[in-house]
Amino acid sequence: MSDLSRRDKQILWHPYTQHGIEDAPLVVRSGHGSQLTLDDGRKVIDAISSWWTSLHGHGRPEIVAAMRAQCETLDHVLFAGATHEPAVELAERLVALAPKGLARVFFSDDGSTAVEVALKIALQSHAQRGQPGRKVFVALNGGYHGDTFGAMAVGDPDPFFRAFESLLFHVERSPVDADELSKRLAQLGPRAAGVILEPLVQGAGGMLMHDAEFLQAARKLCDAHAIPLIADEVMTGFGRTGRLFACEHAGITPDLMCLAKGLTGGVYPLSATLATESLFETFLARDRSKALFHGHSFTANPIGCAVALASLAIMLREDVPAKLARIGGIIERELRTRMPKNAAIRDLRRTGGIVAFDLEQSASGYLALDPRPLRAKALELGVLLRPLGNVVYAMPPACTSDAECVAIADAMIALATLAR
Repeated sequence: MSDLSRRDKQILWHPYTQHGIEDAPLVVRSGHGSQLTLDDGRKVIDAISSWWTSLHGHGRPEIVAAMRAQCETLDHVLFAGATHEPAVELAERLVALAPKGLARVFFSDDGSTAVEVALKIALQSHAQRGQPGRKVFVALNGGYHGDTFGAMAVGDPDPFFRAFESLLFHVERSPVDADELSKRLAQLGPRAAGVILEPLVQGAGGMLMHDAEFLQAARKLCDAHAIPLIADEVMTGFGRTGRLFACEHAGITPDLMCLAKGLTGGVYPLSATLATESLFETFLARDRSKALFHGHSFTANPIGCAVALASLAIMLREDVPAKLARIGGIIERELRTRMPKNAAIRDLRRTGGIVAFDLEQSASGYLALDPRPLRAKALELGVLLRPLGNVVYAMPPACTSDAECVAIADAMIALATLAR
């Protein structure tokens, strides 16, 4: 164990980590492009984009330069009663790029808080339109939207949130099936507050994938019931599905769209909730109590906004959605052509740059098996993978080379063989 690992063990508490059994964490000294350099000098491919955030790769010079320049001009200012150029420009860019009809931008700090903002907007807008009884959201089975309380409530409680279940507000759940979603909304009637979903790919639930037709059906059902559709694009946004936003595959506009992770290229904590003008207008009044009472000390931090603008410029100039789709295609091809015939896997699937398969186990889900041997095997092969229970997946950054794609596929095949 290195000195840094020992110091870490004495004082730190890591996310999603059972410290009673977990191995010492990787000591990462630096990152460049698609690779991380560990304390012992090993280089590993960041095949999961550091929890799905690193869009262009680590240490991108344009982003570093934008961060440095903004630090020298304006590092931070409160966003209540003040504004600044990076925030206005970023909001303008997001509205121009987002599905048509999204017109307002509320900045916050991470994906979970972007979801909290969306839920608050939906609930308060109903109350201010004279429908305070609309309090029950419909979410998808296997959904995950973050770890704050509202986001936990609309997420599937298994296995993450059972300890908090008694404190969470009631949510109806539906499979990814238009008829079943229609039934849930019909049963709720005037109590329905909205539908929240991760479009095309449900991330933490196991990289579960569905088609664009379901999104179109969800949009029509929300219109029919006069409730907002909330698209959680925290993971799927900024090219991960092969389009700028996953909603584009279905040609729909949600009423609220949550963005984070790739918004800054994975470099700075910043998120945004985009809303329609009609939702914004429900908060306009002479009565101060009808304002949206939500905010963060670092809302619209100028450095984060400058970093996001630099990331967006790279994404558009280099057609990152197409690059990610190509990368995903190479990994999928390698898996389909070279996976051993007797490999114990099922449902090899891909959407854009996201590739996944299930290991055949007697049980499925996040706690289905001990992931430590799988992670260790991948590291032996120079690849950072972090299986979601029995789901092995890859989601590398857009700078990943063809040779690195093959190496990622090699590691995934090794994990399939190890688990056989």
